[in-house]
Amino acid sequence: MAEDPGEGAVRRAAAARPLDPVDRAILRILQADGRTSVRSVAERVHVSRANAYARINRLVEDGVIRGFTASVDHERAGQGTSAYITLKIVQNSWRTVRGQLEELPGAAHIALVGGDFDVLLLVHTPDNRTLRELVLTRLQAIPEVLSTRTLLVFEETDLSPGAPLPE
Repeated sequence: MAEDPGEGAVRRAAAARPLDPVDRAILRILQADGRTSVRSVAERVHVSRANAYARINRLVEDGVIRGFTASVDHERAGQGTSAYITLKIVQNSWRTVRGQLEELPGAAHIALVGGDFDVLLLVHTPDNRTLRELVLTRLQAIPEVLSTRTLLVFEETDLSPGAPLPE
């Protein structure tokens, strides 16, 4: 019988072991530069290359490391307009709405939140005209979206690479 992909993720999350200081150091190094070699990681955290390799593999298998990505300067990549868009949605429509938001060009982050609105969406677009089209034509055409509010980003700083990990 084939395993449901969601079940494997739940099992991995439940099986994840607590992070020790070496694991946290490895994560900080890889967050700053996901292309860092295993040899370099091992030297910097003072473990053998085999130990570093095994720890990185365990962090991936446990779902702590979800992937390795490039940090993109959106303006230089032709996506000079960024905005956070808040959405109020029909109750119990999160899964449907999330699927449609994932398909939007420029969607970078989607979060179900509590408070005055239901969903927070971060988008990157080439310009304001494209942003306007995305909001007025694409988002507001989703039947489960009751209202939107757009917050234009003037400047941003990504804290991910140096963010402290929980103890």
